[in-house]
Amino acid sequence: MEHAIRSQDLTRSFGKITVVHGLNLQVRPGAITAFLGPNGAGKTTTISLLLGLIKATSGSCEVLGLPPGHPLALAQIGALVESPSLYDHLTGMENLEITRLMRDHPKVELDRVLKLVNLTGDANRPVREYSLGMRQRLGMALALMGQPSLLILDEPTNGLDPAGIQDMRELIRGLPKETGASVFLSSHLLAEVEQVAGDLVVIHKGRLRYQGPMEQLGAADQADLILRVGNTALAQSILETEGYRCREVEDRIWVRAQAAEAPRVAACLVGGGCDLYELTPRKANLEARFLALLEEA
Repeated sequence: MEHAIRSQDLTRSFGKITVVHGLNLQVRPGAITAFLGPNGAGKTTTISLLLGLIKATSGSCEVLGLPPGHPLALAQIGALVESPSLYDHLTGMENLEITRLMRDHPKVELDRVLKLVNLTGDANRPVREYSLGMRQRLGMALALMGQPSLLILDEPTNGLDPAGIQDMRELIRGLPKETGASVFLSSHLLAEVEQVAGDLVVIHKGRLRYQGPMEQLGAADQADLILRVGNTALAQSILETEGYRCREVEDRIWVRAQAAEAPRVAACLVGGGCDLYELTPRKANLEARFLALLEEA
Protein backbone atom coordinates (compact mmCIF):
# COMPACT_ATOMS: atom_id res chain seq x y z
CA MET A 1 0.00 0.00 0.00
CA GLU A 2 1.56 3.26 -1.17
CA HIS A 3 -0.45 5.62 1.06
CA ALA A 4 -2.37 5.19 4.30
CA ILE A 5 -4.38 8.30 3.38
CA ARG A 6 -4.61 10.00 0.01
CA SER A 7 -6.91 12.73 -1.25
CA GLN A 8 -7.29 14.62 -4.49
CA ASP A 9 -8.80 18.12 -4.52
CA LEU A 10 -10.81 17.24 -1.41
CA THR A 11 -13.30 20.04 -0.75
CA ARG A 12 -16.11 20.51 1.73
CA SER A 13 -18.47 23.47 1.90
CA PHE A 14 -21.26 24.30 4.31
CA GLY A 15 -23.62 26.53 2.39
CA LYS A 16 -21.54 29.36 0.93
CA ILE A 17 -18.63 28.76 3.30
CA THR A 18 -15.85 26.45 2.11
CA VAL A 19 -14.08 24.88 5.08
CA VAL A 20 -11.73 22.52 3.23
CA HIS A 21 -10.23 23.72 -0.06
CA GLY A 22 -8.83 21.22 -2.56
CA LEU A 23 -6.66 19.18 -0.18
CA ASN A 24 -4.15 16.82 -1.79
CA LEU A 25 -2.95 14.61 1.05
CA GLN A 26 -0.39 11.83 0.85
CA VAL A 27 0.17 10.12 4.21
CA ARG A 28 2.68 7.31 4.09
CA PRO A 29 2.02 4.01 5.91
CA GLY A 30 3.89 3.00 9.04
CA ALA A 31 4.58 6.59 10.11
CA ILE A 32 3.32 8.96 12.78
CA THR A 33 1.97 11.94 10.90
CA ALA A 34 1.06 15.10 12.80
CA PHE A 35 -1.91 17.06 11.44
CA LEU A 36 -1.55 20.70 12.47
CA GLY A 37 -3.44 23.92 11.98
CA PRO A 38 -4.83 26.76 14.09
CA ASN A 39 -8.38 26.67 15.41
CA GLY A 40 -10.81 26.84 12.51
CA ALA A 41 -8.26 25.53 10.01
CA GLY A 42 -10.50 22.63 8.99
CA LYS A 43 -8.77 19.77 10.83
CA THR A 44 -11.90 18.26 12.40
CA THR A 45 -13.84 18.58 9.13
CA THR A 46 -11.01 16.82 7.28
CA ILE A 47 -10.99 13.97 9.81
CA SER A 48 -14.78 13.67 9.49
CA LEU A 49 -14.35 13.39 5.71
CA LEU A 50 -11.70 10.68 6.09
CA LEU A 51 -13.90 8.67 8.44
CA GLY A 52 -16.91 9.00 6.15
CA LEU A 53 -18.91 10.89 8.78
CA ILE A 54 -19.62 13.62 6.22
CA LYS A 55 -19.39 13.60 2.44
CA ALA A 56 -17.12 15.75 0.31
CA THR A 57 -18.61 18.55 -1.75
CA SER A 58 -16.10 17.71 -4.46
CA GLY A 59 -12.85 15.82 -4.89
CA SER A 60 -12.08 12.40 -3.47
CA CYS A 61 -10.08 10.60 -0.83
CA GLU A 62 -8.96 7.09 0.01
CA VAL A 63 -8.20 5.60 3.40
CA LEU A 64 -6.17 2.38 3.28
CA GLY A 65 -6.89 2.27 -0.43
CA LEU A 66 -10.67 2.35 0.03
CA PRO A 67 -13.33 5.08 -0.06
CA PRO A 68 -14.05 6.72 3.33
CA GLY A 69 -16.80 4.94 5.21
CA HIS A 70 -16.29 1.67 3.32
CA PRO A 71 -16.94 -1.22 5.75
CA LEU A 72 -13.58 -2.83 4.98
CA ALA A 73 -11.81 0.47 5.63
CA LEU A 74 -13.69 1.13 8.88
CA ALA A 75 -12.79 -2.36 10.10
CA GLN A 76 -9.10 -1.40 9.81
CA ILE A 77 -9.36 2.04 11.46
CA GLY A 78 -9.16 2.87 15.13
CA ALA A 79 -10.16 6.37 16.20
CA LEU A 80 -9.92 8.44 19.37
CA VAL A 81 -11.63 11.80 18.97
CA GLU A 82 -11.02 13.99 22.03
CA SER A 83 -12.69 12.39 25.09
CA PRO A 84 -13.82 8.77 24.66
CA SER A 85 -17.41 7.73 25.38
CA LEU A 86 -17.24 5.35 28.36
CA TYR A 87 -19.68 3.69 30.75
CA ASP A 88 -18.62 5.08 34.13
CA HIS A 89 -20.47 2.44 36.19
CA LEU A 90 -18.65 -0.41 34.39
CA THR A 91 -15.05 -1.47 34.80
CA GLY A 92 -12.41 -0.84 32.19
CA MET A 93 -12.51 -4.50 31.24
CA GLU A 94 -16.30 -4.44 30.86
CA ASN A 95 -16.11 -1.36 28.62
CA LEU A 96 -13.64 -3.20 26.40
CA GLU A 97 -15.75 -6.36 26.44
CA ILE A 98 -18.78 -4.50 25.05
CA THR A 99 -16.72 -3.26 22.09
CA ARG A 100 -15.14 -6.69 21.62
CA LEU A 101 -18.54 -8.37 21.40
CA MET A 102 -19.93 -5.73 19.04
CA ARG A 103 -16.97 -6.15 16.68
CA ASP A 104 -16.65 -9.91 17.16
CA HIS A 105 -12.97 -9.81 18.12
CA PRO A 106 -11.28 -12.73 19.88
CA LYS A 107 -11.15 -12.54 23.69
CA VAL A 108 -7.35 -12.42 23.63
CA GLU A 109 -7.69 -8.84 22.37
CA LEU A 110 -8.68 -7.66 25.85
CA ASP A 111 -5.37 -8.57 27.47
CA ARG A 112 -3.40 -7.35 24.45
CA VAL A 113 -4.79 -3.82 24.41
CA LEU A 114 -4.77 -3.46 28.18
CA LYS A 115 -1.07 -4.32 28.19
CA LEU A 116 -0.38 -1.84 25.36
CA VAL A 117 -1.90 1.05 27.30
CA ASN A 118 -0.59 -0.06 30.69
CA LEU A 119 -4.00 -0.57 32.30
CA THR A 120 -3.80 -4.28 33.15
CA GLY A 121 -3.61 -3.58 36.88
CA ASP A 122 -6.66 -1.26 36.78
CA ALA A 123 -8.83 -3.27 34.40
CA ASN A 124 -11.32 -4.34 37.09
CA ARG A 125 -11.81 -0.89 38.64
CA PRO A 126 -14.96 1.11 37.80
CA VAL A 127 -14.21 3.78 35.20
CA ARG A 128 -15.68 6.44 37.50
CA GLU A 129 -12.56 5.95 39.64
CA TYR A 130 -10.20 6.54 36.68
CA SER A 131 -8.17 9.71 36.32
CA LEU A 132 -8.53 11.66 33.08
CA GLY A 133 -5.26 10.19 31.85
CA MET A 134 -6.46 6.66 32.55
CA ARG A 135 -9.73 7.37 30.73
CA GLN A 136 -7.76 8.56 27.70
CA ARG A 137 -5.62 5.42 27.78
CA LEU A 138 -8.77 3.29 27.98
CA GLY A 139 -10.09 5.20 24.97
CA MET A 140 -6.84 4.35 23.20
CA ALA A 141 -7.32 0.70 24.14
CA LEU A 142 -10.78 0.79 22.53
CA ALA A 143 -9.25 2.32 19.39
CA LEU A 144 -6.60 -0.43 19.29
CA MET A 145 -9.11 -3.28 19.43
CA GLY A 146 -8.85 -5.53 16.38
CA GLN A 147 -5.29 -4.46 15.52
CA PRO A 148 -6.21 -1.57 13.17
CA SER A 149 -3.89 -0.59 10.32
CA LEU A 150 -4.60 3.12 10.86
CA LEU A 151 -5.16 5.12 14.03
CA ILE A 152 -6.78 8.55 13.73
CA LEU A 153 -6.27 10.52 16.93
CA ASP A 154 -7.91 13.92 17.39
CA GLU A 155 -6.41 15.87 20.33
CA PRO A 156 -5.60 12.72 22.38
CA THR A 157 -3.87 14.75 25.13
CA ASN A 158 -6.68 17.30 25.45
CA GLY A 159 -7.12 18.32 29.10
CA LEU A 160 -4.39 16.05 30.47
CA ASP A 161 -1.92 17.14 33.14
CA PRO A 162 1.83 17.00 32.37
CA ALA A 163 2.16 13.42 33.66
CA GLY A 164 -0.80 12.28 31.56
CA ILE A 165 0.61 14.03 28.50
CA GLN A 166 3.93 12.27 28.96
CA ASP A 167 2.23 8.87 29.32
CA MET A 168 0.20 9.45 26.16
CA ARG A 169 3.27 10.71 24.28
CA GLU A 170 5.24 7.56 25.10
CA LEU A 171 2.29 5.37 24.17
CA ILE A 172 1.77 7.02 20.78
CA ARG A 173 5.49 7.05 19.97
CA GLY A 174 5.69 3.27 20.34
CA LEU A 175 2.53 2.34 18.42
CA PRO A 176 3.96 1.90 14.87
CA LYS A 177 6.69 -0.43 16.14
CA GLU A 178 4.48 -2.38 18.55
CA THR A 179 1.35 -2.65 16.38
CA GLY A 180 2.44 -1.82 12.82
CA ALA A 181 -0.29 0.83 12.63
CA SER A 182 0.02 4.17 10.87
CA VAL A 183 -0.86 7.09 13.15
CA PHE A 184 -2.58 10.29 11.97
CA LEU A 185 -2.42 12.66 14.93
CA SER A 186 -4.29 15.96 15.13
CA SER A 187 -3.09 18.24 17.91
CA HIS A 188 -2.49 21.87 18.84
CA LEU A 189 0.35 21.03 21.27
CA LEU A 190 3.31 21.66 19.00
CA ALA A 191 5.95 20.73 21.57
CA GLU A 192 4.32 17.33 22.03
CA VAL A 193 3.92 16.73 18.30
CA GLU A 194 7.59 17.54 17.76
CA GLN A 195 8.56 14.70 20.10
CA VAL A 196 6.45 11.94 18.55
CA ALA A 197 5.86 12.59 14.84
CA GLY A 198 8.17 12.13 11.89
CA ASP A 199 5.89 13.55 9.19
CA LEU A 200 3.82 16.70 9.19
CA VAL A 201 0.72 18.02 7.45
CA VAL A 202 -0.16 21.69 8.02
CA ILE A 203 -3.40 23.30 6.89
CA HIS A 204 -4.51 26.90 7.30
CA LYS A 205 -7.96 28.23 6.41
CA GLY A 206 -8.74 24.85 4.87
CA ARG A 207 -5.76 24.89 2.49
CA LEU A 208 -2.70 22.67 2.53
CA ARG A 209 0.35 24.68 3.55
CA TYR A 210 2.93 21.94 4.03
CA GLN A 211 3.32 18.17 4.03
CA GLY A 212 6.47 16.14 4.36
CA PRO A 213 9.19 15.32 6.90
CA MET A 214 9.00 17.48 9.99
CA GLU A 215 12.66 18.49 9.87
CA GLN A 216 12.20 19.98 6.40
CA LEU A 217 9.52 22.45 7.46
CA GLY A 218 11.09 25.85 7.10
CA ALA A 219 14.42 24.36 6.00
CA ALA A 220 14.70 26.98 3.26
CA ASP A 221 14.00 29.83 5.68
CA GLN A 222 16.69 31.93 7.29
CA ALA A 223 18.16 30.48 10.47
CA ASP A 224 19.91 32.49 13.13
CA LEU A 225 23.64 32.16 13.56
CA ILE A 226 24.80 32.61 17.14
CA LEU A 227 28.27 34.10 17.56
CA ARG A 228 30.63 34.55 20.49
CA VAL A 229 33.15 37.25 19.67
CA GLY A 230 35.85 39.33 21.31
CA ASN A 231 34.14 42.68 20.67
CA THR A 232 30.35 42.67 20.25
CA ALA A 233 30.11 46.32 19.17
CA LEU A 234 32.73 45.81 16.47
CA ALA A 235 31.09 42.59 15.31
CA GLN A 236 27.70 44.29 14.95
CA SER A 237 29.24 47.18 13.04
CA ILE A 238 31.05 44.85 10.61
CA LEU A 239 28.01 42.64 9.98
CA GLU A 240 25.56 45.52 9.56
CA THR A 241 27.93 47.10 7.03
CA GLU A 242 27.77 43.80 5.13
CA GLY A 243 23.96 43.96 5.13
CA TYR A 244 23.21 41.48 7.92
CA ARG A 245 20.61 42.09 10.59
CA CYS A 246 21.94 41.25 14.03
CA ARG A 247 21.28 41.87 17.70
CA GLU A 248 23.06 41.28 20.97
CA VAL A 249 21.58 38.64 23.29
CA GLU A 250 23.40 38.39 26.61
CA ASP A 251 27.05 37.83 25.59
CA ARG A 252 26.28 36.56 22.09
CA ILE A 253 25.51 38.11 18.70
CA TRP A 254 22.48 36.69 16.87
CA VAL A 255 22.76 37.09 13.11
CA ARG A 256 19.83 36.66 10.73
CA ALA A 257 21.43 34.56 7.98
CA GLN A 258 21.19 31.19 6.31
CA ALA A 259 23.36 28.46 7.78
CA ALA A 260 25.17 28.21 4.43
CA GLU A 261 26.39 31.79 4.91
CA ALA A 262 28.35 30.92 8.05
CA PRO A 263 31.76 30.86 6.26
CA ARG A 264 31.15 34.33 4.80
CA VAL A 265 30.03 35.72 8.16
CA ALA A 266 33.17 34.30 9.79
CA ALA A 267 35.40 35.70 7.03
CA CYS A 268 33.84 39.17 7.39
CA LEU A 269 34.48 39.24 11.11
CA VAL A 270 38.04 37.93 10.97
CA GLY A 271 38.84 40.18 8.02
CA GLY A 272 37.52 43.15 9.97
CA GLY A 273 39.79 42.43 12.89
CA CYS A 274 37.17 40.93 15.21
CA ASP A 275 38.09 37.80 17.13
CA LEU A 276 35.57 34.98 16.55
CA TYR A 277 35.43 32.32 19.25
CA GLU A 278 32.26 30.42 18.36
CA LEU A 279 29.71 30.23 15.52
CA THR A 280 26.65 28.00 15.90
CA PRO A 281 23.52 27.71 13.72
CA ARG A 282 20.36 28.06 15.80
CA LYS A 283 17.69 25.62 14.72
CA ALA A 284 14.22 27.07 15.19
CA ASN A 285 11.78 24.82 17.04
CA LEU A 286 8.58 23.55 15.47
CA GLU A 287 6.48 26.35 16.95
CA ALA A 288 8.65 29.04 15.37
CA ARG A 289 8.62 27.31 11.99
CA PHE A 290 4.87 26.68 12.20
CA LEU A 291 4.09 30.32 13.03
CA ALA A 292 6.39 31.54 10.26
CA LEU A 293 4.47 29.35 7.80
CA LEU A 294 1.14 30.82 8.89
CA GLU A 295 2.48 34.38 8.66
CA GLU A 296 3.65 33.60 5.13
CA ALA A 297 0.14 32.39 4.29
